[in-house]
Amino acid sequence: LAVLELRISLETEAAGLAALRRSEANLAALRKALDAVIAAVDAGQDSVAADFQFHLEIARATQNSHFADLMATLGAQIIPRSRLEPAADMNGERLAYMRRVNTEHENILDAIANQDAESARAAMRTHLSNSRERRRRAQAGVG
Repeated sequence: LAVLELRISLETEAAGLAALRRSEANLAALRKALDAVIAAVDAGQDSVAADFQFHLEIARATQNSHFADLMATLGAQIIPRSRLEPAADMNGERLAYMRRVNTEHENILDAIANQDAESARAAMRTHLSNSRERRRRAQAGVG
């Protein structure tokens, strides 16, 4: 939960800056990372590495190397489900959860692509706040 609090502040601003500063190459890298997340989910495979790559690409799109350096230092363990059950345990409920996460990712990417900094910030804040709530429920043992 503490890491998600950090991520909310860091990545919300990163998404806004990415929307303002992203290049076409950044957009292509974001799309590739998100497509890898979607493919892994659809195949019932682990999507943590691809999910982290998506968030790292947002940091890179800020054109401020400090964002990317900090994300790289934090590593893939910042993805909350990296500490939950393995992807092999993918059931209908978890698949629905992952599809909701991917919809949140698409909203972030759309705002960055449209160079809408406020919408990018809002989409990232929503995504990470939802992740924080999902993590709280998981820790409390509530589905």
